[in-house]
Amino acid sequence: MKKDKERIRRQAIGRYQRSEPASAIWRSLGQSERWFYKWLTRYHGGQVDWYVEQSRKPKSNPHWTTPTLEEHVTFVRLELYNQGVFCGAQAIRWRLEELAVEPLPSLSTIGRILVRHDLTDRRTGRYEPKGVYYPRVEVQQANDLHQSDFVGPCFLKGGLRFYSFHSVDLATGRCAVEPGTLA
Repeated sequence: MKKDKERIRRQAIGRYQRSEPASAIWRSLGQSERWFYKWLTRYHGGQVDWYVEQSRKPKSNPHWTTPTLEEHVTFVRLELYNQGVFCGAQAIRWRLEELAVEPLPSLSTIGRILVRHDLTDRRTGRYEPKGVYYPRVEVQQANDLHQSDFVGPCFLKGGLRFYSFHSVDLATGRCAVEPGTLA
Protein backbone atom coordinates (compact mmCIF):
# COMPACT_ATOMS: atom_id res chain seq x y z
CA MET A 1 0.00 0.00 0.00
CA LYS A 2 2.77 2.42 1.01
CA LYS A 3 4.86 1.51 -2.04
CA ASP A 4 1.82 1.99 -4.32
CA LYS A 5 1.34 5.55 -3.05
CA GLU A 6 5.02 6.35 -3.55
CA ARG A 7 4.90 4.88 -7.07
CA ILE A 8 1.87 7.06 -7.97
CA ARG A 9 3.66 10.18 -6.71
CA ARG A 10 6.77 9.45 -8.79
CA GLN A 11 4.60 8.61 -11.80
CA ALA A 12 2.73 11.94 -11.52
CA ILE A 13 5.92 14.00 -11.40
CA GLY A 14 7.43 11.93 -14.26
CA ARG A 15 4.40 12.70 -16.43
CA TYR A 16 4.70 16.39 -15.51
CA GLN A 17 8.37 16.38 -16.59
CA ARG A 18 7.27 14.97 -19.97
CA SER A 19 5.16 18.16 -20.39
CA GLU A 20 1.77 16.59 -19.75
CA PRO A 21 -0.77 19.15 -18.42
CA ALA A 22 -1.02 19.14 -14.61
CA SER A 23 -4.83 19.02 -14.58
CA ALA A 24 -4.83 15.90 -16.78
CA ILE A 25 -2.36 14.20 -14.45
CA TRP A 26 -4.24 14.67 -11.17
CA ARG A 27 -7.62 13.91 -12.74
CA SER A 28 -6.40 10.65 -14.33
CA LEU A 29 -4.87 9.55 -11.01
CA GLY A 30 -8.04 10.42 -9.05
CA GLN A 31 -6.25 12.99 -6.91
CA SER A 32 -6.81 16.67 -6.13
CA GLU A 33 -4.97 19.69 -7.45
CA ARG A 34 -3.69 20.39 -3.96
CA TRP A 35 -2.27 16.85 -3.73
CA PHE A 36 -0.42 17.25 -7.05
CA TYR A 37 1.16 20.60 -6.18
CA LYS A 38 2.18 19.37 -2.73
CA TRP A 39 4.28 16.61 -4.31
CA LEU A 40 5.55 18.91 -7.06
CA THR A 41 6.77 21.37 -4.39
CA ARG A 42 8.48 18.56 -2.50
CA TYR A 43 10.12 17.39 -5.74
CA HIS A 44 11.48 20.89 -6.42
CA GLY A 45 12.73 21.00 -2.79
CA GLY A 46 15.71 18.89 -3.86
CA GLN A 47 15.39 15.98 -1.42
CA VAL A 48 16.41 12.58 -2.72
CA ASP A 49 13.39 10.79 -1.25
CA TRP A 50 10.83 13.55 -1.84
CA TYR A 51 8.07 11.00 -2.59
CA VAL A 52 8.19 9.43 0.93
CA GLU A 53 5.49 10.56 3.38
CA GLN A 54 6.95 12.70 6.16
CA SER A 55 5.97 12.60 9.81
CA ARG A 56 3.23 15.03 10.82
CA LYS A 57 4.37 15.07 14.42
CA PRO A 58 5.33 18.58 15.58
CA LYS A 59 9.06 19.15 15.69
CA SER A 60 8.78 21.21 18.87
CA ASN A 61 6.26 22.06 21.54
CA PRO A 62 6.53 25.26 23.58
CA HIS A 63 4.98 23.47 26.56
CA TRP A 64 7.62 20.74 26.83
CA THR A 65 9.80 20.94 29.89
CA THR A 66 13.52 21.25 29.41
CA PRO A 67 15.80 18.36 30.38
CA THR A 68 17.53 20.69 32.87
CA LEU A 69 14.25 21.41 34.66
CA GLU A 70 13.43 17.69 34.78
CA GLU A 71 16.85 17.02 36.30
CA HIS A 72 16.25 19.70 38.96
CA VAL A 73 12.86 18.23 39.87
CA THR A 74 14.11 14.64 40.06
CA PHE A 75 17.19 15.66 42.05
CA VAL A 76 15.14 17.65 44.57
CA ARG A 77 12.59 14.80 44.87
CA LEU A 78 15.32 12.27 45.62
CA GLU A 79 17.05 14.67 48.02
CA LEU A 80 13.84 15.21 50.01
CA TYR A 81 13.01 11.50 49.96
CA ASN A 82 16.45 10.56 51.29
CA GLN A 83 16.06 13.10 54.12
CA GLY A 84 12.83 11.36 55.11
CA VAL A 85 10.73 14.51 54.80
CA PHE A 86 7.63 15.32 52.77
CA CYS A 87 8.56 15.05 49.09
CA GLY A 88 5.36 15.90 47.22
CA ALA A 89 4.96 18.44 44.43
CA GLN A 90 4.44 21.37 46.82
CA ALA A 91 7.60 20.58 48.81
CA ILE A 92 9.58 20.18 45.60
CA ARG A 93 8.32 23.55 44.35
CA TRP A 94 9.30 25.25 47.62
CA ARG A 95 12.79 23.75 47.40
CA LEU A 96 13.15 24.80 43.74
CA GLU A 97 12.14 28.31 44.77
CA GLU A 98 14.86 28.30 47.46
CA LEU A 99 17.37 27.18 44.81
CA ALA A 100 16.23 30.07 42.54
CA VAL A 101 15.34 27.75 39.65
CA GLU A 102 13.83 29.68 36.73
CA PRO A 103 11.26 29.22 35.31
CA LEU A 104 9.51 27.78 38.35
CA PRO A 105 7.26 24.90 37.22
CA SER A 106 3.64 24.58 38.27
CA LEU A 107 2.51 21.85 40.66
CA SER A 108 0.85 19.92 37.84
CA THR A 109 4.07 20.07 35.77
CA ILE A 110 6.06 18.73 38.72
CA GLY A 111 3.49 15.95 39.11
CA ARG A 112 3.80 14.99 35.42
CA ILE A 113 7.60 14.93 35.68
CA LEU A 114 7.42 12.66 38.74
CA VAL A 115 5.08 10.27 36.94
CA ARG A 116 7.28 10.28 33.83
CA HIS A 117 10.33 9.33 35.92
CA ASP A 118 8.39 6.83 38.08
CA LEU A 119 9.04 8.76 41.30
CA THR A 120 5.55 8.53 42.78
CA ASP A 121 6.12 6.04 45.60
CA ARG A 122 3.24 5.83 48.02
CA ARG A 123 3.78 5.58 51.75
CA THR A 124 3.94 1.94 52.83
CA GLY A 125 2.40 0.71 56.05
CA ARG A 126 0.33 2.66 58.52
CA TYR A 127 0.99 6.27 59.44
CA GLU A 128 3.01 6.57 62.60
CA PRO A 129 2.66 9.88 64.47
CA LYS A 130 5.87 11.77 65.16
CA GLY A 131 4.81 12.77 68.68
CA VAL A 132 4.35 16.43 67.77
CA TYR A 133 1.35 17.98 69.45
CA TYR A 134 -0.48 20.74 67.64
CA PRO A 135 -1.90 23.73 69.51
CA ARG A 136 -5.54 23.32 70.40
CA VAL A 137 -7.93 25.75 71.98
CA GLU A 138 -9.72 24.22 74.95
CA VAL A 139 -13.44 24.93 74.86
CA GLN A 140 -15.13 25.14 78.29
CA GLN A 141 -18.53 26.69 77.67
CA ALA A 142 -20.91 27.82 74.95
CA ASN A 143 -19.72 30.70 72.74
CA ASP A 144 -16.04 30.13 73.55
CA LEU A 145 -15.25 29.02 70.00
CA HIS A 146 -17.22 28.88 66.76
CA GLN A 147 -16.21 27.18 63.53
CA SER A 148 -17.70 28.71 60.36
CA ASP A 149 -17.69 27.89 56.66
CA PHE A 150 -19.46 28.74 53.40
CA VAL A 151 -21.13 25.78 51.68
CA GLY A 152 -22.19 25.75 48.06
CA PRO A 153 -23.19 26.26 45.45
CA CYS A 154 -26.19 24.00 46.00
CA PHE A 155 -28.91 23.66 43.38
CA LEU A 156 -32.68 23.32 43.65
CA LYS A 157 -35.11 22.27 40.94
CA GLY A 158 -35.77 25.09 38.54
CA GLY A 159 -32.12 26.12 38.39
CA LEU A 160 -31.98 28.05 41.68
CA ARG A 161 -28.43 28.20 42.97
CA PHE A 162 -27.81 29.06 46.61
CA TYR A 163 -25.05 29.13 49.20
CA SER A 164 -25.24 28.80 52.95
CA PHE A 165 -23.16 29.96 55.87
CA HIS A 166 -22.72 27.31 58.55
CA SER A 167 -21.53 28.18 62.03
CA VAL A 168 -21.00 25.52 64.74
CA ASP A 169 -20.49 26.19 68.45
CA LEU A 170 -17.75 23.68 69.32
CA ALA A 171 -18.72 23.44 73.00
CA THR A 172 -22.38 22.52 72.47
CA GLY A 173 -22.25 21.20 68.89
CA ARG A 174 -25.15 23.42 67.88
CA CYS A 175 -25.20 24.62 64.30
CA ALA A 176 -26.60 27.80 62.75
CA VAL A 177 -27.30 27.88 59.00
CA GLU A 178 -27.99 31.03 57.03
CA PRO A 179 -28.95 30.29 53.39
CA GLY A 180 -28.66 32.97 50.72
CA THR A 181 -28.23 33.60 47.01
CA LEU A 182 -25.58 35.61 45.26
CA ALA A 183 -26.88 38.25 42.92
